[in-house]
Amino acid sequence: MTNKLTIQFIPYSEIEGLGSGERIKKLLKIVLGDKIVVLQGRLNPEEEARLIEDTMAMIGHIRGFKGVELAVLNPGTQASVMSGIRSGIAKFLVGDRESMTIIGPASTIKEIKRDPSKLELMLKKK
Repeated sequence: MTNKLTIQFIPYSEIEGLGSGERIKKLLKIVLGDKIVVLQGRLNPEEEARLIEDTMAMIGHIRGFKGVELAVLNPGTQASVMSGIRSGIAKFLVGDRESMTIIGPASTIKEIKRDPSKLELMLKKK
């Protein structure tokens, strides 16, 4: 058995046309395949909550599944009020594509440390 790590990048365009339930299902399917997802953009707060609820319900029902780790990296603060307004309108129209979301199986990810400018992913040895 090889110890390999798979990271799957998902562009926002791949999930933007899906409903909330379909987005969650797609992401969970990838994570259940023992992969770490790097998602361009982010889920809305309700979708993030549902993702966590769904994974909690799976613990104990799927062998070896211990849940997920999730972190979102947001871009820096806006330089002016006008750029903040423009950014807010763009996010409303096309979704938040500036953020980056990491979702991975808790059995693989030991810890996610974040500060405003970076994410650090600590992995468990297998």
